[in-house]
Amino acid sequence: MLFDSHAHYDDHAFDEDREKVLSALEEGGVGNVVNVGASLEGTGRTVELVQKYPFIYGAAGVHPDEVGTLNEQTFAWLREQCRCEKVVAVGEIGLDYYWDKENHEIQKQWFIRQLDLAKELSLPVIVHSREAASDTMEILQQKYDSQVPVVVHCYSYSPEMAKEYVEMGYYLGIGGVVTFQNAKKLKRVVKETPLNQLLLETDCPYLAPVPFRGKRNDSRNLLYVAEAVAEIKGVTVEEVIQITEENAEQFYRLERRR
Repeated sequence: MLFDSHAHYDDHAFDEDREKVLSALEEGGVGNVVNVGASLEGTGRTVELVQKYPFIYGAAGVHPDEVGTLNEQTFAWLREQCRCEKVVAVGEIGLDYYWDKENHEIQKQWFIRQLDLAKELSLPVIVHSREAASDTMEILQQKYDSQVPVVVHCYSYSPEMAKEYVEMGYYLGIGGVVTFQNAKKLKRVVKETPLNQLLLETDCPYLAPVPFRGKRNDSRNLLYVAEAVAEIKGVTVEEVIQITEENAEQFYRLERRR
């Protein structure tokens, strides 16, 4: 079944019908979802979701736009959330120079601290990087540890950089953007990256694929992403769904929990 490796059902965009949407996912072909914290508040809501829904797992982390909320006290709280059952990753963490809401050095400081937290707790890492290609790569190379799986969420950089990440053993997160007509660079990345190093994601409620671009996204739309990847790779949709599901289970180490 489809495995949505990166969603935000804690987002307020789902406040009016969250239960209805989540209850419809299985019928829509979705097996598992990882709900990703992007703030302290979002991480708290994520922990609540994973306790309520058997098919939802969680990631705990603070997005670079929100690192101003971190201090030693709140970081200690975050560490405790990472220890919760069904929290399977640290994320999303990284650098964002597009919105530039936080000082770059502060972003780097808390990116590194959260990378160290993932290593301490033996958890995979979900990396957010926007308009910060070289600094993200530099930090990840400095902190590289083959025992800590990493996915570069919503990959948006060059095919050449993608190859570097793949050679490091990292995964690339592929979502609705791959269905956009003008996403030539990303389509090339997908074509050149081994299927066993791709994860499918929605980033819902954001980045809905064609034909729902601009509308609220949810995990059922992941099928459109799988179809686009299948067309680019020249394989069947069923093969893409099966392999990316296995990739996500391996990345999040879910096979160890069964």
